[in-house]
Amino acid sequence: MQIAVLGTGEVGRRLASRFVEVGHEVVLGSRTSDNAAAHAWAGENNAAHGTFADAAVFGEVIVNATGGLVTKAVLEAAGAENLAGKVVVDVSNALDFSKGFPPDAVTFDGLGVAETIQRDFPQTRVVKTLNTMNNQVMARPDLVPGDHVVFLSGEDADAKAVTAGLLRDMGWRDPQIMDLGGISTSRATEQFVILWVHMNGGIGDGSVMWNIAVQRAS
Repeated sequence: MQIAVLGTGEVGRRLASRFVEVGHEVVLGSRTSDNAAAHAWAGENNAAHGTFADAAVFGEVIVNATGGLVTKAVLEAAGAENLAGKVVVDVSNALDFSKGFPPDAVTFDGLGVAETIQRDFPQTRVVKTLNTMNNQVMARPDLVPGDHVVFLSGEDADAKAVTAGLLRDMGWRDPQIMDLGGISTSRATEQFVILWVHMNGGIGDGSVMWNIAVQRAS
């Protein structure tokens, strides 16, 4: 598939590299076409980079890997007309560090990031996923043994099927992919990130790969 990854931070670069590795065409989008991180990534991966709008025009699927606090501005820069009808996979969390650490999880008029995207860009098909783990596990779930889980939230069944296909490409297995339902369920996964921060501190020094699992009674 042709995938636009918006955001040149560690999450965006990690996912973009993994998508290239498993055979997809990727354009990494940034605010300006001369972004140093995007240019370096493109050189390392024999891939392309451009502005948010350039990437959105290219992508059949748009992956929002920007910080949740700037997501709306990023998607406006990408252009609503370039996003219309496309699957927008949102992996972001909106974290406010203004009061120090740990951060607060921000909502927008009571809505989460993915809900806000769906409201403000109604012609897109938004799916929330991958925001409940670190970026290494996002791209390589085999770093953690067992049937640890990744969540899907969204209104469009076909969009969720496309997203689940991309997850499988990265190594997620069907028993690990848990569909929570509509886009409103994504707010709970975004709020989970605060618990994740405390769990990460309790588990170790940040170098330990881990994720949450759901244990079912037989």
